[in-house]
Parts: sequence; structure tokens; C-alpha cells
Amino acid sequence: DKATEPSIPEENWECIQRFCDQVNANTEGPSLAPRLLAHKIQSPQEIEALHALTVLETCVNNCGERFHHEIAKFRFLNELIKVLSPKYHGTWSSEKVKSRVTEVIFSWTVWFPQEVKIRDAYQMLKKQGIVKEDPKVPEDKILPPPSPRPQNSIFDTDEEKSKLLARLLKSNRSEDLQAANRLIKSMIKEEQEKSAKVSRRVNTISEVSENVKRMDELLENYKRQELSKSDHENLQTLFQRCEKLRPLLFRFASETVDDNEALAEILQANDKLTQALGQYRQVVAS
Repeated sequence: DKATEPSIPEENWECIQRFCDQVNANTEGPSLAPRLLAHKIQSPQEIEALHALTVLETCVNNCGERFHHEIAKFRFLNELIKVLSPKYHGTWSSEKVKSRVTEVIFSWTVWFPQEVKIRDAYQMLKKQGIVKEDPKVPEDKILPPPSPRPQNSIFDTDEEKSKLLARLLKSNRSEDLQAANRLIKSMIKEEQEKSAKVSRRVNTISEVSENVKRMDELLENYKRQELSKSDHENLQTLFQRCEKLRPLLFRFASETVDDNEALAEILQANDKLTQALGQYRQVVAS
């Protein structure tokens, strides 16, 4: 209600962001939010409907694939179509609201080409003559990004945040500049966390490689009965450490599904580790 308050002409970005946070925090958020937004978009008050459309677009940018999946269903698309159709609300919806709704659906056909239902809904509107021609989407409009480019910095890979940041920085409103400052801080923190995670992964793979190499050498000496007491203790310590490294590799693998190169390195390290542990059990046990 606060994010779409019709008595306030300007967008309440703090409330809009809090709404997005609620969607992300609540397991039912992505399925409940579109229904709430559809009701507001169909409001007879133009400013409330326009605010709701801004909230919708911001959610598309910030609430991920589960939200995208919900808005791509006919159940939600039909609610948007009602705003345009003369059989429903199209006769009394303002031209500004109808223009924005058309713009939103068209932009989704561009940014979500894999969602057939969105394309079908838009083509139906064109066939019925409700949409005469494709709208021209403003260049400064916030849109969900295409697949991220494989670059290192979060400022490059997260295009949706980068576009939001660019829009906020262009504004002269102090609230927007404060929001930009908060966004920059959160992006820097995310960048640091991402960098730390990569560093931990690289260090762990390096440790696995060194430990496996050392274990192989000690096991060869063990087979020839050339192992000193201290080396025997080292071998046991290495085995115990390698046992603890396996769950770490599994965790890194689950977190690195989008990076094929890194995933290949993790799986290769896991294979070497598995072989070394198996060799230890076979040789020492026998």
C-alpha cells in the first residue's frame, strides 16, 4: 500500500525496495506479489496503477527467476491484458496506464524470449488490434538484463543493479542519491564476498593438489617400507586433512554451477583426492 500510495506523486523508492526485500525473504513472495500487484495495476486511480507498474518492473529487476516464472504465467498476463481490453477495464483505464502496460509486456518479449506465453499474449493483443504497433521503450528505462557476460566484477556482471545505479545517479533527488550510495556499498560488499569465495576455492584446490602429491610420495615409501615414524604420522595427518577437504569441494561445486571452468577444476581436484584416499585405505589397510 505504501509503495503504491496514490496521494504521493513521486515513487517511494524506500518502500518499493522494502517490498522487493519482502518478496525475496518470503518463500511465498514470488507467487503472492504478482497477485497483489495485479490488483493495484487495475486501480481506477491512475497514479496508483502507475506506481504499481513501477513496483512490478523493480521486482522483475530484483526478485530473480521465481518471480520471472510467475509473471510469465497466463494467470498473471491475463490480469495485465484486462487493463488493455475493452471487454474489461480498457474502456476506463487511462491512456498513460495502458501505454505503460503495453510497454511492459513488449519489453518482456525482448528480455525473456524463452517465455512463450509472454510472446503469445503480446501477439494476441496485436491480432485483436488492441496494440497497433510496438512501443518504443525509453533508453533510460530499467529492464531485466539478458544473460550476464562472463566478466569478473559485479558492476559488469549484474546489469540490473548497474542500470538501477545509473538511473539513481542521474537523479537530482537526494533520496535517489542516498539509495545509490546504499546500492554502491552493497555491491562493493557483494564484490568482496565474491572475491573471498573465489580465493577460498583457489586455495582449497591448491591445498588438495599439494596434499595429494605429498600423500602419493609417502605411500610409495610406505610400500617399500622406507617410512620413518615422523613420515608415518605425517601420512596419517594428511589423510585426515584430505578427508575434511572433500565436503569443502562438494560445497564449492554446488556454489559454482554457473562457472564451467571453475567447476571442472573442482571436479578434477575431487577425482585426485578420491584416488589418493582410496590408495591410502588400500595400502595402509593391507
